[in-house]
Amino acid sequence: MAEMSLSGDLIDGENYSLRVGERLRLVRRQKRMSLQEVEAESGHEFKASVLGAYERGERAISVPRLSRLARFYEVPVGQLLPRGDGITEDSGAILERQVTINLDRLARVPGAEAAVLGRFLTMIQGQRREFNGSSLTIRRDDLRTIACILDTALDEVADRLDELGVRLSA
Repeated sequence: MAEMSLSGDLIDGENYSLRVGERLRLVRRQKRMSLQEVEAESGHEFKASVLGAYERGERAISVPRLSRLARFYEVPVGQLLPRGDGITEDSGAILERQVTINLDRLARVPGAEAAVLGRFLTMIQGQRREFNGSSLTIRRDDLRTIACILDTALDEVADRLDELGVRLSA
């Protein structure tokens, strides 16, 4: 059971704001930007002092603001959140139920992400010698790879596949 503080900020004994702050700092540094450059280039939407407080975990960032910061950095919102191995008590549920992908729909989804996913699923079909052509049931071991392809946490794979319109309902 996760340990919670009165403020609700401790998760498994760790301060979640600190972990979010570490991710924010990492992404900013990967963009090779100083706090002052972020402030200037964002038209002062993200003040250096406030962004620094987020990065130090002294201040919690709201979800809408996190979304705007992700757009500014041109990264998915998930990139700004702490990473683990993606396995939590809640994510175990996706490992227990089957995920089936409609390959016909996937073939019509534009973009590099869908193309990479399509190539991976074609590889699985070849390994299994399963060529019914219209759908493919994903095994739990392959869900981790799909999570990486979709740049999402394991417990968010089904939702992301739903967003793409390619998951068949269980």
